Amino acid sequence: MTDNPFLSPSELPYELPDFAAIREEHFLPAFDKGVAEHLAEVEAIAADPEPPTFDNTIAALERSGRLLQRVQTVLHTLAGSDATEGIQEIEQLLAPRSSQHFDAVLLNRDLWARIRRVSTDDPQEAWLLERYRLDFIKAGAELGEEEQARLRELNTELAELSTEFGRNVLRATSESALVTDDVTDLDGLDQAQIDAIEEDGKYVLPLMNTTVHPALARLTDRDTRRRLYELSTERAPENLDIAVRMATLRAERAELLGYPDHAAYSVADQTAKTVDAVEEMLARLVGPVRRNVDKEAEALAEQAGHDIEPWDWPFYAEQVRRTRFDFDENALRPYFELGRVIEDGVFHAASLLYGITFTERPDLRGYHPDVRTWEVFDRDGSPLGLFLLDPYARPTKQGGAWMHNLVDQSFLLDRRPVVVNNLNITKPVSGPTLLTFDEVETAFHEFGHALHGLLSAVRFPRVEGTSVPRDFVEYPSQVNEMWALWPEVLSSYAKHHETGDPVPAELVERLTAARRFNQGFETFEYLAAALLDWAWHRLAPGETVEDPASFETRALEAVGALHPLVLPRYRSTYFLHVFNSGYSAGYYSYVWSQVLDAESVEWFKGNGGLTREGGDRFREKVLSVGGSVDPMRAVTDFLGHKPDMGPLLARKGLI
Repeated sequence: MTDNPFLSPSELPYELPDFAAIREEHFLPAFDKGVAEHLAEVEAIAADPEPPTFDNTIAALERSGRLLQRVQTVLHTLAGSDATEGIQEIEQLLAPRSSQHFDAVLLNRDLWARIRRVSTDDPQEAWLLERYRLDFIKAGAELGEEEQARLRELNTELAELSTEFGRNVLRATSESALVTDDVTDLDGLDQAQIDAIEEDGKYVLPLMNTTVHPALARLTDRDTRRRLYELSTERAPENLDIAVRMATLRAERAELLGYPDHAAYSVADQTAKTVDAVEEMLARLVGPVRRNVDKEAEALAEQAGHDIEPWDWPFYAEQVRRTRFDFDENALRPYFELGRVIEDGVFHAASLLYGITFTERPDLRGYHPDVRTWEVFDRDGSPLGLFLLDPYARPTKQGGAWMHNLVDQSFLLDRRPVVVNNLNITKPVSGPTLLTFDEVETAFHEFGHALHGLLSAVRFPRVEGTSVPRDFVEYPSQVNEMWALWPEVLSSYAKHHETGDPVPAELVERLTAARRFNQGFETFEYLAAALLDWAWHRLAPGETVEDPASFETRALEAVGALHPLVLPRYRSTYFLHVFNSGYSAGYYSYVWSQVLDAESVEWFKGNGGLTREGGDRFREKVLSVGGSVDPMRAVTDFLGHKPDMGPLLARKGLI
């Protein structure tokens, strides 16, 4: 234990975890010690003979559990980004124990009685106090002994199932890769992409986390497209039983806590507030979006000269773009080199908007050799935090892209933020890493989350940065996407990796025009996934799924979201957001946040575009306050009015 790096705060700048010193054998003893310390701290708070105050109860809870948090943060990071067999075993072992520990905290009756007696006149403290009270109520603090015992059992089993679901997806995504020894099967991919997937004379094209693999847009061989699509959509069939079990347990838990179903339980502390609000929004979109999909399908069939199948859609969508808009996505890739996109694009936009600057710190090691670290400085030159970028895909890494904190910002704890962005770009064997525009936009999106964490300026860690409702958290990141094509930003980073020539204006114009096509498909696959998630979590307590294999079809058909050519962005068996992350009955949040995003994009366009004045306003009203104020009040304060769906409908071509 004496050499366990978890047992004392990191001596590295900003409390960056000492990944070079951390070994797998350090996790279990540090976790056990962290649990014991946290329980002792909680017991001391609950047994304090002094009358309960905000400082000796709520603020004391905010100060507690720091060792346990360090251990779990590093484990969470490695489990998502570099999940060795050892790390996966540790995660599987500790997931139920972590659930049991937090049940012990949240179901502590003496602690709950104390929290109920706290009062404060400070607005931010009052807001946090209400968050704590809702956390405890939703965790079962007011249930009887027998009900709490059952709740603990439910939470433990759900934690175990969630971890198993994630492991199955990681394994299946690797094992279900498309494998061929005939390079002509890969016609349409460029040579650098082919070289990157060659292994011992074979070519191994790994799956992505989504239903539609990006390579489907380029592969010319129709049978190869079919094989790749079917491998993607049929992976991890063993997870269907897990999904059914988790949905059933969540429904039972919701009933125990006084809700009609898990969706109602989940949405109660979101900005949407009610299931009716969510369903009204989704229902308003289904019909118009489906009509767009049908029009696009006709255009694709005309382009193909025959009826198309789901695996044909991305390929012929690109052909239509070439025919109608004279646009070839591959023509842009030489202008989107990864390093330049990040430093001269993503960082440049942030500097112009918020006055922050970045200095690379190669001396600060991440958890993998591919990770790069920058120190971030505020507009007055003072240190702000650290930003880590992990750009490349690998077999030990989950698919997709995401952001998380290694260290939460908090004035109470005198901590500055340490933020990580994960992407999943194929690493070239040699030469530069050239991106598609979708990958460029994803980099801007994830850095929008990073800005939410880096620019957080709150007292309490419970409400830092991205600690906001799920249906609000995607809002700042989606706003940040707008700067990828903003002329002042684009001209800074979009330069040919060999010649340095700027991207031709006519190519950008064709990109902008081409992007308007296929909006129906892109919106529909998101919408179908949101409705699928919703269907799983509107199951009533005690309701059984008689035929799990056809649940998806029946659920989507019931709401008009079943289409023969467009499956949900994630099918049930690999829907990590819902069955392994925190988005159960919450995937609608991407669409909900787009309403706020579309309004805010229009605000920026109408108020000078990319300016420090606009950036400072967005920082002050939205980014810096994190979850310390009501999120809808924050966005209303920024816009100057309540958000409306009109701009989103116009953006999608639905009005």
